[in-house]
Amino acid sequence: MTIKKFSPEELLALDKFAVDEGKPHILVDNKYCAKCEIKPCLLVCPARCYRLKDGNVSFEYAGCLECGTCRVVCKDGGVTSWNYPRATFGVTFRCS
Repeated sequence: MTIKKFSPEELLALDKFAVDEGKPHILVDNKYCAKCEIKPCLLVCPARCYRLKDGNVSFEYAGCLECGTCRVVCKDGGVTSWNYPRATFGVTFRCS
């Protein structure tokens, strides 16, 4: 039996996202992020939804895997609201 090894990008491409436009399930307050020195969200998000743009942390909820890691590592209050998306929205994990 042979098992194919997938890269993280290949695995993420298997997921299906139903984006709830205009209604993010995670809200980030950049005034808290500006005070955060280490910005762990940039490192721990498996979907790389957190990015540093012009010195500010930005969050793109459309590719979120809903794992909650950002909520756990954010100690400065940047993640002000974390909820699961409304019914029928969010990520659906698929197998190849």
